[in-house]
Amino acid sequence: MATDLTNAPLPDEPANGSFVAHDAALERAERGVAALAAARSDRWYPTFHVASPGGWINDPNGLCFFGGRWHAFYQLHPFGTTWGPMHWGHASSADLAHWRTEPVALAPSLEAERDGVYSGSAVVGDDGVLNVVYTAHRWRDVRDETAGNLEVQCLATSRDGVRFEKRGVVIANPAGLRDFRDPKVWRQGDAWLAVVGRRAADGRGEIALFSSEDLRAWSYEGVVYRHPDPRVFMLECPDLFGLAAPDGERRWVLCFSAMGARAHGYRNRNFNNAGYLVGTWRPGATFEPQTDFLPLDWGQNFYAPQTLEAPDGRRILMGWMSPNGGPLPTQQDGWCGQLTVPRELSLAGDGTLRQEPARELETLWGPARELGPIELAANEELEVEKDAGVACVEATLDLSASTAERGGLKLHAAADGGYTYVAYDDQARRVVLDRQAARVGERGYRAAPVPASALATGELRLRVLLDRGSVEVFAGEGEQVLSVYSLPGAGPRAIRLVAEGGALRVSRLVVRRPRA
Repeated sequence: MATDLTNAPLPDEPANGSFVAHDAALERAERGVAALAAARSDRWYPTFHVASPGGWINDPNGLCFFGGRWHAFYQLHPFGTTWGPMHWGHASSADLAHWRTEPVALAPSLEAERDGVYSGSAVVGDDGVLNVVYTAHRWRDVRDETAGNLEVQCLATSRDGVRFEKRGVVIANPAGLRDFRDPKVWRQGDAWLAVVGRRAADGRGEIALFSSEDLRAWSYEGVVYRHPDPRVFMLECPDLFGLAAPDGERRWVLCFSAMGARAHGYRNRNFNNAGYLVGTWRPGATFEPQTDFLPLDWGQNFYAPQTLEAPDGRRILMGWMSPNGGPLPTQQDGWCGQLTVPRELSLAGDGTLRQEPARELETLWGPARELGPIELAANEELEVEKDAGVACVEATLDLSASTAERGGLKLHAAADGGYTYVAYDDQARRVVLDRQAARVGERGYRAAPVPASALATGELRLRVLLDRGSVEVFAGEGEQVLSVYSLPGAGPRAIRLVAEGGALRVSRLVVRRPRA
């Protein structure tokens, strides 16, 4: 039986009235972003990824198609390059490939959100109005953060997708849970449904389900999923959606970002880890996994993804390229953080997700320069591009005709000796993204399983998107993805083909530069 949670405040729940005028808060945020942007260094600033002109960004929010444009909102601290009081930044696109910055969409102005407007999602209502449901965050004692926080879910609406009117708290926090955030809303039949991540009273991470007829009055429907590991205390940024499997059946995909998971083997190596389960679900029931929890991205810099359903039915995902628990050198440059490129999701025959760059990204790239086939002798290194800091690179490694222990591409290879290395490791039988040679920023490596398509054909396809300060690798037919920041030194940024401990045959190598 559903329980009505609408307008059920606790004695210590903040009032819903304003503490500042929203327009004034937005204007102040715009000035903050502009001041940081005016002094920004562009040595690593992205050319085709979503980023704020200045300041810190994190989670993608409110991904949607509205008014003939794609919209990507994001968590924004407009007054500095470290995490701070959250606002909603905003970018939009006509084609999913070229993005323009829009005015800051949301700033803390209600008492309930005094300390931040946190993550949420967007849907178009039956009346054609854009609705964003988001988390309002404030500390219980504004003088002492150690007293903990109180989070509730709020609604704001917009007729143009740019200017928003706040409607206040729509899902209260009757149990006073410390962590209760990141609503993801979708239409299911005649009802609106929302999943929200929370830390249960016993400290276990779980995902709760709510329903509504009008996006304003919400009822609690129960727990959709409870994490089996008691050390996992919070499931951030939940997302639940259906995808058609190759066998024609519809499967449900549950995504979340687990806080508190312990590292084991190649898994859970990041500060916090985003992944997914595939299984079965129906309203009124719990989610039943049919797969293990699998990483959405094996790289060091990926977290808090969100998806949307495109008008043509495709499921599109974007994530946050997050620092992995430490500072990024870009913070010295007036900005920090970018989103991944949009990715199309599909289900493989084994029930796992595939991710490929959205087809619209093809418009970014000019004519292909064919460089293969190429054969390298043992321990040979060949420079194939003298300067390709921004590029799309496609390489097919012929594993059946190679004897190299490791072989692949050194990317962003700079005069200071730094580079980022994407390679096939024959001993580990994994695709490795290695930054051991990084001169600035994080080092270390990540390693994804060899894609099933490569095991079947003996050829490993690598599609690599290079931006000024990042590398995204799509391996096989999108079975594995790895995303990292790559922060090269000054001067040309070369691409080199490398064979270690044996010969390497590359049956195809193509480089495409940005379209003029």
